[in-house]
Amino acid sequence: MSYGLSAYKKTSVETASQEQILLMLYQAAIKNCKKAIEAIEQKNLGKKGEYIGKLQDIVIELSNSLDFEVGGDVAKELASLYDYILFASTQANVKIEKSHLEGCLRVLNTLYEGWTEAIKQLKTQNNSNKSA
Repeated sequence: MSYGLSAYKKTSVETASQEQILLMLYQAAIKNCKKAIEAIEQKNLGKKGEYIGKLQDIVIELSNSLDFEVGGDVAKELASLYDYILFASTQANVKIEKSHLEGCLRVLNTLYEGWTEAIKQLKTQNNSNKSA
């Protein structure tokens, strides 16, 4: 059963657009952040570290994908937000305080919502350009 799920996930990533992959990364970061908060609440330190590690891996990937030549100030702002998430999640890991992760979660949710809206507008704009 897990083979089918694994194959499905692999295929969905391989066939996804760059925009879809970006949203999938944010969804995974949000999910791991929430799970890390739950692990802290349950005093499960092993899981806390595991989920924070996954969160940080995703944020590092997002940060590494920034193109400062194309993105300019937006890329710089995103880099600052990613740095904040990495710092705050490290603090949460060391101090075992969920408040740091709650701040990360707010930033991630805001970014996810912003990217979702931007992608919708881009698709709408591209569709109207094709019909013109």
